[in-house]
Amino acid sequence: MKGRLAVYLGTFDPVHLGHLDIISRGLKAFDRILVGVGNNPDKKTLLNLEERVGLMEKVVREVITEPHRVEVKPFSGLAVHFVKDSGSSVMLRGLRTTSDMDYEFTMSLANMSLDPDIETLFLMAKDIYSHLSSSLLRQIASFGGDMSKFLPPGAVEIVYKRYKELAK
Repeated sequence: MKGRLAVYLGTFDPVHLGHLDIISRGLKAFDRILVGVGNNPDKKTLLNLEERVGLMEKVVREVITEPHRVEVKPFSGLAVHFVKDSGSSVMLRGLRTTSDMDYEFTMSLANMSLDPDIETLFLMAKDIYSHLSSSLLRQIASFGGDMSKFLPPGAVEIVYKRYKELAK
């Protein structure tokens, strides 16, 4: 499928409704979205890379209106290399708070230095998702909190199951 492609990168551990909202809204501006599920060695993840890719594929099929316009792939290494190798020149990022803005501004400047052909476009999180972060959601889940308000249904089961396994 040809057309305008944006690449949305993250760890997605776990994927939450804010992530899916960025994908849905990104599809209003782009013909396709490639979701790059990253392996960040600085982050300790709840789910391994294969599980996160599989979960993202599952929830995209279940939640996104036109899932055929979204592709999910694992990646490691520099984001700009992944974007360029995908055939895109656009990196899509979500912003929740001013602290996100500081971090993302720094990253976008670094990415421009690494590859000036890659543009970073930002979408502001909707207010109902602006407080969501995967780390906060992992903490809530670890204490048995209700995740159904934050995660798509397919993700809720998987996150609770993993915490039960860890508790053994």
